[in-house]
Amino acid sequence: MSQIILRPASQAMDLERLGAGFSSRLSFMRTLVRHMVQDQWAISYSQFKLDDLGYGHAIFDIKMPHSQLSLVVFSQYLAPEERNDRVIAEKWDLTMTLVEGEVDDAWLERLSKNVPLQEAGRIDSRSLCLSRGNRSARIFDSLLQQLRSGVQPDPKKLAEVGYLYRTTAVYGSGKFGACDWDKIARHHPDLARPFSAEMLVCYLLRQFSLDQLHHMVHQPDYPKAVDLDMDLQRYLGIGNSTGLGMAPYLINHPLLMSQWIGQREQAYAEVLAEPVEQAQLTRLKLVLEQAMQHVREVSTFDAWQSKNNVQLLVDAQELSDWLSSEDQRVNDWRQLHEWAQQHYSLETQELLVSLLLELYPDIVNPKEDQLAINESLTYDPTQSAQNLADSIQESYDWVFDYDFTEADENQTFWYYSQEKMEPRLGKTDIDDGAEVQMFLGIAKAVQACHNDLLTMMQQSHDVSVAEFLLQKPMHLGIVNRIATMAQTQYGEIRANLLHKDVLPMHLLRCKLAFFGVSKFDPKSALWVRNTMFQGAPVVDDLKHEFNDDWYFPVAPIIGSKHQPNA
Repeated sequence: MSQIILRPASQAMDLERLGAGFSSRLSFMRTLVRHMVQDQWAISYSQFKLDDLGYGHAIFDIKMPHSQLSLVVFSQYLAPEERNDRVIAEKWDLTMTLVEGEVDDAWLERLSKNVPLQEAGRIDSRSLCLSRGNRSARIFDSLLQQLRSGVQPDPKKLAEVGYLYRTTAVYGSGKFGACDWDKIARHHPDLARPFSAEMLVCYLLRQFSLDQLHHMVHQPDYPKAVDLDMDLQRYLGIGNSTGLGMAPYLINHPLLMSQWIGQREQAYAEVLAEPVEQAQLTRLKLVLEQAMQHVREVSTFDAWQSKNNVQLLVDAQELSDWLSSEDQRVNDWRQLHEWAQQHYSLETQELLVSLLLELYPDIVNPKEDQLAINESLTYDPTQSAQNLADSIQESYDWVFDYDFTEADENQTFWYYSQEKMEPRLGKTDIDDGAEVQMFLGIAKAVQACHNDLLTMMQQSHDVSVAEFLLQKPMHLGIVNRIATMAQTQYGEIRANLLHKDVLPMHLLRCKLAFFGVSKFDPKSALWVRNTMFQGAPVVDDLKHEFNDDWYFPVAPIIGSKHQPNA
């Protein structure tokens, strides 16, 4: 093994690079499914009471090694004029909550009156998550009619959508009365990894969508009805629409961000130091081909994403041809990495990161248990102001790339809408709300703190941080952040989020890649559609060993004997 060399923060934390990321072995969906299989989770319905039209309720019973949960799902009629995927919606096809233990009749009655109301209802700390979802208008009804007629759908048509339902929100970690993360980590260790509870809700929503479909298919009036082909069932995921609500999280949780990026970068550095063996090289060719086919099947009308996908395929094909040529010699993974850095697009470079991580599960998988961290931003009041200024110069040198006297650098502000308490973007001197904006301008705040530090040190060189904050208390938050994050290698996204041309899409994709989503389809610079758990094993597959190869899912060939997750 050669020397382990981490990518520098200036590279790994670049906003545009973060916005070019893909799912990997460390993504939360992959981790959850591996543990469901390895730890032999038992998932079944304790109740499944739907009428002929699929309306009613169902309760999943989830037995894990260390605890038991239930997912309670309510299905109701939704008029076309009331269908809305935005957060302002007030009615949905499905609403659900993940709760502790078994659900008796009295509790079910209470949940039935509150969960369908979502934010307007009431849940308590027995609930881990609150969520909702809508049917896909493009595919659900047409697929229902085909299966009732005994006809399997065209996989290419399914590939255009990839899901029966899409979720528009999954709330957890104390929101709207749900239990907080500390309780989950203490009492439900099977879910003590980032967003495991939320990912479980999405996984079971996907399973319910298939079971509800088959319930509606197999009604007495349809004697020719058939189940959806098993490979197609696995191919369907759960849709997701993600907007600005997700973007501030990465800024507001810098230590967690540092942990996610750090574990991935450590795994990647260790992989690059491994000797190149023929088995891994052969595997790389296969996963590259699979990833290319996956990208070909991405359906998007967004010109920016389409251009990126086209360039990615051009680069990947060149790499594939080179790897397959008779005279190629790959002797060092780091040489391959450096070649990609010099010749390929950011998306191709980050795709290669994910693909190389696939080759070494023994290196990568153990790091999934290092992704959670207790967050606390603190400073030492006895530290000298000079040391604090030095930390800024060393760890935050990138903030001085921005000139905040320029109007363009200050034109965007982030705020919460009063109606839905969801993040929004405003434009300075155009929109109201700048006086209550969120604290996301890290670069500007660090610069301002540094300027005031220098001014004070000119007056008294031996001043302490405590004395500085007594005179400049407005800097307390950023001093806490600087003092803490200066001890880490990653964590601060290197961008000015106040610039007039800031692209929130990069933040969304970064977080979604860690979730493990696929098929990014931007609908604007502010929100994106994507697919979750596409290609993952269904619940029945969890009882058996399976190949953890459902990254970059591709449309199956009907009638093929290959069942990748069986």
